[in-house]
Amino acid sequence: MTPMPDQMLAEPATANLATLFAPCTTPHADPMGALVAALDTLGLTSTEQMTWKDYDRIMRAIEPSIGSGHTLRHFDYTHTATLQAGTVERLRKDYTIRLAYTEWGSPLRPTLLCLGGIANAARRFDYLARALSRDHHVLCLDWAGRGRSGWLAEQSDYSFDSNVAQVLALIRHKRLSRVTLLGSSLGGCVAMRVAAEAPEVVDRLILNDIGPFIPMERRSRRAESVARHYVFRKPAQLFHRAGAAQKNDGPVDDTVLLHNSFHQTRWSEENGGRVYRHDIRALQNYREGAAQDHDQWDDWQRIDCPVLLVHGMLTDALLDSTIERMLAKPRVGVVHVPLVGHTPTLSDPLHIGALRNWLNGPDGWPRESTVGWTPGAERILFR
Repeated sequence: MTPMPDQMLAEPATANLATLFAPCTTPHADPMGALVAALDTLGLTSTEQMTWKDYDRIMRAIEPSIGSGHTLRHFDYTHTATLQAGTVERLRKDYTIRLAYTEWGSPLRPTLLCLGGIANAARRFDYLARALSRDHHVLCLDWAGRGRSGWLAEQSDYSFDSNVAQVLALIRHKRLSRVTLLGSSLGGCVAMRVAAEAPEVVDRLILNDIGPFIPMERRSRRAESVARHYVFRKPAQLFHRAGAAQKNDGPVDDTVLLHNSFHQTRWSEENGGRVYRHDIRALQNYREGAAQDHDQWDDWQRIDCPVLLVHGMLTDALLDSTIERMLAKPRVGVVHVPLVGHTPTLSDPLHIGALRNWLNGPDGWPRESTVGWTPGAERILFR
């Protein structure tokens, strides 16, 4: 089988920094237009007709319009013996795996570090990162056991404290003095802990539909859904599953759903289809801990930097009572996004513009505001 676009990514050879980190100024084709043209060329009128070869051609057509301008990088992360509480003591020892991250924009600019959810890949932030990379140095981390990062040795190693350690390790690796942290779901929880424990390195926080409290019912329901092994033997199965999982993503077009599901999965020769790009043990470990509420109010009380909360108005993870309690703290603002559930994709130009404006002037931001959607999103494949 011809290698898929995601299988051909590699770290670049040493290059001139001015060239490597130059902002992307080349005009790009409209992704939706590229998708429509590809479907017309292939003569496809139904997802049931689509083969993996067709899927490959479609992704090659739309991906340059979305992900160009980033560099895929890796660094060595040492998972210390102190983070291996689930391993018998005589077997605990430090070991190293490679963690992946994407890098956008010049390292001479302020750094925005993006952290995804429990099953997200770093490439989910491509829309936001590409748009903000003219003014920011944007890093997007793949958690251990997800995306293009290596896997940890034991299921119990996939702990919350390990996630915190991974973020701090990347900050040290890049020799960053101050960062803005943007976290979706799990990433937001980790960002709050980092801001509470290492306030000297965190300038600001953007929390994408997450707060210091998550009810057990929501966590358990999510855990049961993600902690399973799925095999998609034809594209229609992937579209059906991704469409069901992303039913509350709001009025985004097909290319957003294609891009995110593509980078969240990989081709598996042994399974004869695409599978999720993660170590299932990481999600099973999350399921074990989801039998109780998630409570970080102690961390929240220690946070003293400006915070922007993005609220998907159909969410079941961020309660109105949690938002009200968060707004009692000074220098906290909330942007309400209608027609979307947990963790808006942050791909819509209006949402990206709101985040850009807040980054340029967080202290003058209103306590509450609402941002709608750019009209015209089309759905052909995900219906």
